[in-house]
Amino acid sequence: MLEPTSAKETVLLRKEETPILTIDETTEKPKLNNQLKGFILAITGATLWGVSGTFGQFLFQQRGVNVEWLITVRMLISGVILLLYAYATNRRQTMSIWKHKRNALQLVVFGITGMVAVQYTYFAAIKHSNAATATILQFAGPVLIAIYLSLKNKKLPGRFEILAIALAVLGTFLLVTHGDMGKLSISKMAFLMGIASAFALAIYTLQPVTLLSKYDSTIVVGWGMFIGGVAFSFIHAPWKVEGIWDGYSFVSAAFIIIFGTLIAFYTYLTAVKLIGGQKSSLLASAEPLSAAILSVVWLNVPFYAIDWIGSLCIISTVFILSRTSK
Repeated sequence: MLEPTSAKETVLLRKEETPILTIDETTEKPKLNNQLKGFILAITGATLWGVSGTFGQFLFQQRGVNVEWLITVRMLISGVILLLYAYATNRRQTMSIWKHKRNALQLVVFGITGMVAVQYTYFAAIKHSNAATATILQFAGPVLIAIYLSLKNKKLPGRFEILAIALAVLGTFLLVTHGDMGKLSISKMAFLMGIASAFALAIYTLQPVTLLSKYDSTIVVGWGMFIGGVAFSFIHAPWKVEGIWDGYSFVSAAFIIIFGTLIAFYTYLTAVKLIGGQKSSLLASAEPLSAAILSVVWLNVPFYAIDWIGSLCIISTVFILSRTSK
């Protein structure tokens, strides 16, 4: 730093220092507030997703609620509400997405192969195992995305990608076998649905990229949910209700639809806008952790030390992949 050459310059410099610091402080405070708000919203959204999975396990295993019915109702109600919100805030874009055949076709494909697939495989994995295991297995999705992008770009995975792949494989092995290659610690159906859920998450993430570059994510996800709900209604009609319905059942279903879908989506999306996708995806690790803790505490799901080790291996892949280049 250059020293002032005269007393007059020193006085002028000191006079200028105060407004400069004041401006910096006033601009820094909103940034810090947005950072804190983004962190809280990202963790809130991820936690709500994890908790909703545990409520789903309760409905499937203790109240006999049909998985297909819950998926249909969840997508229909959430899709309609999201579209109403999108229409109120951006009426023109909400409907213009259907004016272009290519966009309309991509939207239908996303609703059926993306939205339905990720919803069904995830909840089916919960039904056949538990919310913790299903959520953690689905968290292997980012590793599959990294592998796909490496193949697409005809480029060998870097050292971080290789480490993430190795940890995902090790974590999955520990989680589903407890280290014993001769048997599975979960059913074959739970294992297949869990792995399918990871693949579905990868497809769900990559497939609508073009649409998301043109339209607001609320519009894309809202239409995707609604289309998926309508399509899945032919598999299980929403009016064909099964299971034991008491106060606990209604509260659980309402939580999944309102908090585990609408509010979770909104809070996480807002967090992405405030702190970016990379930080938000790291904080999303609260989802499998919240699902695991609540499953153990509330539903008495046995979760052993080796399960926690396997879970941490899979969850750590998100942090490792965040170190790779764009």
